[in-house]
Amino acid sequence: MAGLTVAEPVTGRDAPRASRPVRRRRHSLRASLTGYAFILPAAVLFAVMGVYTVGYGLLLSFARWNGFTKNWLWVGFDNYLDILYRDDALAPLVQDAAVNTALVMVGVPVLSVLVGLPVALALNRIRFLRATMRTVFFLPFVTTGIAVFYAWTYVLAPGGSLNAVLGAFGLGSLQQPQGFLGNPATALPTLIAVTAWSAIPVAILLYLAALQSLDPAILDAARVDGASNWRVTTSVVWPLLRPTTAAVVLLGLRDALQGFQAFLIMTGGGPGGTTNVLGLQAYKWAFFSDLRPTLGLASALGWVLFVAAVLLAAVNLRMLRSRT
Repeated sequence: MAGLTVAEPVTGRDAPRASRPVRRRRHSLRASLTGYAFILPAAVLFAVMGVYTVGYGLLLSFARWNGFTKNWLWVGFDNYLDILYRDDALAPLVQDAAVNTALVMVGVPVLSVLVGLPVALALNRIRFLRATMRTVFFLPFVTTGIAVFYAWTYVLAPGGSLNAVLGAFGLGSLQQPQGFLGNPATALPTLIAVTAWSAIPVAILLYLAALQSLDPAILDAARVDGASNWRVTTSVVWPLLRPTTAAVVLLGLRDALQGFQAFLIMTGGGPGGTTNVLGLQAYKWAFFSDLRPTLGLASALGWVLFVAAVLLAAVNLRMLRSRT
């Protein structure tokens, strides 16, 4: 009939083209499901061991429970108020532990920076046995912590090697007859040094990676302008390493707030509570307290530490962004 056109049938060559978008969507969906299947075990493990336990601890911080009875006694914010100021038996323990924790929070990052940066600068310049030296300096971090802490306990004991070395070099006035961990005046500084000794390898690694990523042209330009090595380090290298320093400080603050293994193994908080820190106090309340049911107190103190860590991280990042 005039004026009408007959549509041509779809040939076999053109038919698959119409289904290509569908096949692409199916392939994309299959790939996504495969990826989700691989991460599902890790996600379930995190949900059970992470989200569930964190939520459980948050609920427990508002209750009083000894870990054995069927029901909890809900007390609201009483646990938080008791450990912060209201309870005369609990608040002084937390306050003293907070002071010790603050000293650790200052000492560990400072030592990590003061020791880690010079060592990283030296390792970045040497050529002979560079890989061996890096391995030696990184060993404290990969060595089993418990074994190292017990070894340090023997070294710092009254008859330990440190007192023997001091006596051999004629420094008997620096010896500690009761041991460096038994003297209230030296126990906390000694543990700060041990904690920093474990944290310094990470600082060295971070600084070394940052130094190797610096543009050599910037350093060469400073030397061409007549700057000495000291001037290049202080005026060029140090400002460029500010983000790395922020990371080192943040890791040191984290270790000071959350790490208490050295304090638990080497002193148990003694002598006389001079090495008791907040993390160790929460651990004692959770497992070894003979007072009223203190699992809720331990959870409350743990959440206080968590909030403090988040605030410190936020302040650290804010200061870093304001200087960059």
